[in-house]
Amino acid sequence: MALLPILEFPDPRLRTRAQPVTQVDAALRTLIDDMLATMYAAPGIGLAATQVNVHKRLLVVDVSDARNQPLALINPELIARDGVEESEEGCLSVPGIYDKVTRAEKIRVRALDRNGKHIEFEAEGLLAVCIQHEMDHLEGKLFVDYLSELKRTRIRKRLEKERKENPSGQPARSRAPAI
Repeated sequence: MALLPILEFPDPRLRTRAQPVTQVDAALRTLIDDMLATMYAAPGIGLAATQVNVHKRLLVVDVSDARNQPLALINPELIARDGVEESEEGCLSVPGIYDKVTRAEKIRVRALDRNGKHIEFEAEGLLAVCIQHEMDHLEGKLFVDYLSELKRTRIRKRLEKERKENPSGQPARSRAPAI
């Protein structure tokens, strides 16, 4: 498995709308495995293909404490939403930044699994937040888009300053697991 580079805000490639996956094959399963390895190493609990500059409708998540319940969703669709919940989110593409975002409390998802099998399930809590966050990436949307323009500008400037001061690409501070 290969670790893939994660695009960081404000990279314009993060704004690309992902295209549907047309074929579930060995190459796609390799991409899924690489995305999971990248997500775990980051460390994170979710990763969309858009974040690794692959513009396909694919995401991976694992919100388990033991990090042993990986889930790959191909061409995911939200078919129902219920309730409202505000929680603090972070993002592997916006390192070190966390803020409150309001999302549906409970969702129903339809997708293909890593073998191309149709699945449908309900999610709530952290799993629901994570799936919604990653699905936003597939639409070219980041969690900072839910924040004010002033906050987004401050975040962009802070990240640009950190990249200038630390050109090695290594995080200047430790990262708590992010979505």
